[in-house]
Order: sequence, then C-alpha cells, then structure tokens
Amino acid sequence: MKKKQQQQQHPGSGADPWPHGAPLGGAPPGLGSWKRRVSLLPLLRFSLRDYGFCMATLLVFCLGSLFYQLGGGPPRFLLDLRQYLGNSTYLDDHGPPPSKALPFPSQVVYNRVGKCGSRTVVLLLRILSEKHGFNLVTSDIHNKTRLTKNEQMELIKNISTAEQPYLFTRHVHFLNFSRFGGDQPVYINIIRDPVNRFLSNYFFRRFGDWRGEQNHMIRTPSMRQEERYLDINECILENYPECSNPRLFYIIPYFCGQHPRCREPGEWALERAKLNVNENFLLVGILEELEDVLLLLERFLPHYFKGVLSIYKDPEHRKLGNMTVTVKKTVPSPEAVQILYQRMRYEYEFYHYVKEQFHLLKRKFGLKSRVSHPVLRPHFFLPTPLETEEPIDDEEQDDEKWLEDIYKRNQQVSLEFFLRSLKLDGSQDIKQVIWNLSSVH
Repeated sequence: MKKKQQQQQHPGSGADPWPHGAPLGGAPPGLGSWKRRVSLLPLLRFSLRDYGFCMATLLVFCLGSLFYQLGGGPPRFLLDLRQYLGNSTYLDDHGPPPSKALPFPSQVVYNRVGKCGSRTVVLLLRILSEKHGFNLVTSDIHNKTRLTKNEQMELIKNISTAEQPYLFTRHVHFLNFSRFGGDQPVYINIIRDPVNRFLSNYFFRRFGDWRGEQNHMIRTPSMRQEERYLDINECILENYPECSNPRLFYIIPYFCGQHPRCREPGEWALERAKLNVNENFLLVGILEELEDVLLLLERFLPHYFKGVLSIYKDPEHRKLGNMTVTVKKTVPSPEAVQILYQRMRYEYEFYHYVKEQFHLLKRKFGLKSRVSHPVLRPHFFLPTPLETEEPIDDEEQDDEKWLEDIYKRNQQVSLEFFLRSLKLDGSQDIKQVIWNLSSVH
C-alpha cells in the first residue's frame, strides 16, 4: 500500500523530476506550484548580509549630505575620493560644453563711414581682438553701402550667426535688425568735418596714400587721366557730379538707413539720422578728437577696447598709421569752399549735432580737451588722426575753464553758420575771415 502511494506522488515511472537537486527550502507540493513561483526568486533572494550592506550605504550617503550642508561644503573624504577618481565627470566628457560668460553687449556693429579714420580704427581692432579674444568680423566689400531687401536679410543673417562676442565692421548704411526679426546690436561710429572728409576722399581716389606709389592705380584702374588730374576748384565750380549733390550727401545715409529717402538731401533724412543716433548708437565720435573717442569706447566697451589708447600711442602703431594718410591733398579756393558749405548744409547740421552730443558726453565723464593756439590754416583743413591732441588730467583745468572752452566752441559754431549764410564773392578771403572772427574772445 505504501509503495502504491509513492508511485502516485511521483509519476513518471521513477524518473527524478529534480535532476539538479531540489529547490531551496524543499520541494513544493506540486510541480505546477513551483513553476508559478520560480519567477519571484530573484526578488526574494536577499540575505541579511546584503540587507545590511544596503542600509550601511544609505546611512553613509545621508551622513555625507548632512556634513555637506552643515559644513558649507562636501566632506573631506568625498573630495579625496574625487581627486583619486579624477577631476572629470561623465558630463564633462560627454555633455554639452559649459556656456561662455559673454560681455554686455556681445553684439557690436561698426558701420564705418569712409575717410573718417576707419582704417586706423580697424588696425586697432585687429590688435585688440587678438588681445581680448573677441570675434572681429570684417568684410571684403567696400563699395556697396546700399542694399536691397534680400541683401539686407542675408547680411543680417550672417552677422547674427557669428560667434559671440563679435564686432562686425563694414562700410554700410544703417541696418535695422529688428525689422527682420533679429536682435538689434549696439552701433558705434566716427564722423569728421564734411568738407575735410570730401577732400580726403577726392584725393585718395586719385592718388591713394603713403602705403604704395601705385595704390591709387589699383583702387581706380578705370579712371581716365584727365579725371584723375582734374583740378579740385574746377570740379566744384563747374558742378561736376563728383563735387555736387547727391554725391556730397554722404555721411547722413550711414545713420539714416536703407530707405530710398535716406539718399535724398533733406530734412527727412536728417531727422531720421538724428533719431537713429539717439536710439541705436552707443557712441558717435568725432575724428578730430579721436583720443577722447577711444577713451570713451574703453569706458563703454571694455571687453573690446581695454588698453586701446596705449596701443594707439605706441610708436610702432603710429608708424603704421602714418602710412594711411592721403597724399597730394591741395586746398580749394575760398569761393569753392563757400560753395561746398552751401551744398553740404544738411551734412554740417548733422555734424554739429553729433559734435554737441559728443561734447556733452565727454563732460559727463570728466574728459577735458587741451586749450591750444591753432596754426593759421583753413578751418576745414582739420588734423589727421595722428595729429589729435592728447588728453590731460582733470586737475590741469578746472570746471570754469572747461565751461569757457565749451562757450568759445559754441561761438565758433555760430560764426561758421553765419559765414555760410553770407554771399561772398571770390575776391574775399573767407579763410582769413574765419580765422579773424574765430580769434575774437
């Protein structure tokens, strides 16, 4: 009877259902029950030793976190462990690079006006970009300042995608980035006396500068000889296109913008240029006071212009800067100068507006100009960038002297407007009149 019961409990004619040994804890009551529980074994195989190890690890982590908060930093043993394992982590090696701390502003545009010291400033920017590590973006296009809508969009896209911090520079009229959905950058620029700028450009196109005898031939190879050697007085008095409007209306469009009316001499373009100066330009300097311009740029944009004045005054840089001075410049007759003043009246109104704003800014930052006795020469024949006066310390001139200097300059500006309204004939020496009146205290 007992043997029969054993055969009922172990069917299969004596075959061993556990060839590798019975399960831990003895065989289950039946084979089906064991198959249902076998999937739970991995979750149930915990010994007291494993349980204790997990709890100890959790306790160490909690204590480490507590020490970190109470002691103001991580525990010493964690620092030692970090040093032993190495300073890099997985994210350091495989994650995105850390974001670079950008200066503010990190997008600067210098839409430089032609023959206003731009080559001197660009030479300084190349040195500064290597020194301070910002991205100097230049352009090989020099003769296309007016752009179509598609060209504006393309240029704005190229500028906006440049690596920041960047400073973009090119001869181009003001671009409104926000019109095309871009971030509006900070603008800077430099202008100069309009007649002096015109004369510099007139002779530069024909004869170049001291960098090479044939530089002007390379720049204007198609210019005919009679045009190259055209007398400046004949060009002005005979109303040649190069010496009349709209060619003389040159500075204002750089600040007015790309609108077609910006190229038409008139009040609309003038007022729009003033508005853009106030709203979009961080600084518009005067070339005749270049050193003060560089000082203010260093104050406003130290990440770009820190140390620029010391570089500018370096003898080696001055030697290079002298090579950019236009050669073979001659002075027009008083009659020709009078006609130029009349044709460029909007340019002069804008120039004096910018000059007044620049002087107010200088006064706000405590920059004072040296009072010097000018040499006897035409008023429009202004110094080159390398002939500007050096700044002086504040204690060398008190506030009353500074106010007196501003008052004298305003007087001289009024005299210039008065002279431009006079109808002088060619026999009168307007240069001597300007000198005599400006010398009256």
